[in-house]
Amino acid sequence: MEKYRHWQQALHAGEKKPAYVLIADLIEADIEKGFLQARDRLPPLRDLAALLSLNYTTVTRAYKEAANRGLIDSHPGSGSYVKGRTTSLPPRNGSNVEMTMNMPPELEDHALQQLVREDILQVTQTAQLNHLLRYQDFGGTNQDKEAGVWLLRELVQPLHTDRILVCPGIHSTLVALLSLLCGRKGTLCVGHLVYPGLKAIAAQLGVALVATPCDQDGPLVKAIEALCKAEQISALYLNPTLQNPTTHTMGQRRREAIADLALRYNLPIIEDDAYGLVPATPVPAIANLAPELTYYINGLSKCFGAGCRSAYLVAPSPVQTQRIAGALRALSVMASPITTSLATRWIQNGTLDKVRQHQRQLSRRRQQLARQQLGHLHPIAHADGFHLWLPLPRHLSVNPSDVAVFLRNHGISAVSSAAFCTDNNPPDAIRMCLGGPVGFGELGQRLNLLQDVLQENSNFALI
Repeated sequence: MEKYRHWQQALHAGEKKPAYVLIADLIEADIEKGFLQARDRLPPLRDLAALLSLNYTTVTRAYKEAANRGLIDSHPGSGSYVKGRTTSLPPRNGSNVEMTMNMPPELEDHALQQLVREDILQVTQTAQLNHLLRYQDFGGTNQDKEAGVWLLRELVQPLHTDRILVCPGIHSTLVALLSLLCGRKGTLCVGHLVYPGLKAIAAQLGVALVATPCDQDGPLVKAIEALCKAEQISALYLNPTLQNPTTHTMGQRRREAIADLALRYNLPIIEDDAYGLVPATPVPAIANLAPELTYYINGLSKCFGAGCRSAYLVAPSPVQTQRIAGALRALSVMASPITTSLATRWIQNGTLDKVRQHQRQLSRRRQQLARQQLGHLHPIAHADGFHLWLPLPRHLSVNPSDVAVFLRNHGISAVSSAAFCTDNNPPDAIRMCLGGPVGFGELGQRLNLLQDVLQENSNFALI
């Protein structure tokens, strides 16, 4: 209750407002300042009434006022929780969003590890050293671009080298695209749950995120169209395959409907297909349906290794390719020639495909283990993916943020739904990464621990 002592002082400062309105104002102010975060549990009514020397009815009315403002949500039997304002909080200490990363499983096959090492040695031994250490024109050499065309051949067709750029990672490419398409004070249409890094980029650039409701196929077309009619939308952001965090993949009919909408409203699309190379059966990109409006991004961070910061941007036209190249060069100068040369070699000699196949095998085994341990909670996942979306049943009365902190303290990469939320109403769920450096045996032990704790309905905040 110490966290709320300053409310006492504010209530007795002599401001001429009813106490219930002041309490709602204090909740709103603490959310804006970051003192209260989405999914934080507020004090029980009677405890707060005692702390503030108010009657129970006044505090009940205060919580109702806060709920009417969209600040909190109450669940009978489990208490009142902050809904927060996850789209408007300014960055603090560099960022206000959770950046726990989602990583593919690390290589366990020693022969494959050796093959990757040999490729690294070959590039550094056979390439001209001075060439690798020089500044380069942005976007990669023709050979690098041809490798990108080959890599994306099942996703984007037809594709030529005059529309592709080799970039220093998907994240930096998103920075350039938001800067170019939205500018400061522009508006980006997104789903109600998105990659936390996008929220950080938007906050840094002053781009407003406008959320649309989603189903299992992604953003609802009618909701996007309503926004296009009501507001000036700068661009639409989509993560259509193995969406982060829900793992949902957008169906073909929804892709066609969104492409048709974009064409009717001349709405640029940012297609973040970071997980597009993960499934064994690729899903053709939306860029095929609206090529003149779509900026398509893919890369090696989710299908090879998180430290391999090589990405490929397909722009709508050669002219737009040069335009975005200028924005990217201003922000990041160029992609590392050494990293790009490695990526090109891994694509051309088949090493990348071997790594992808190996990672799928590891992911399938881990997903099977997660289903065995957590099946009663109905996790949402793709067999080839390395993360899952875990809804937390309301009867458990646990805060997703507390569960995520507990898991991270026990070696599992987990992130609360609040980190992804863009509509101020995070669901009771967490994203769990099954990849990264955690071994299969360790993962089993930690999933078993989570299962035991959830069955005991423990208070995660106290563990």
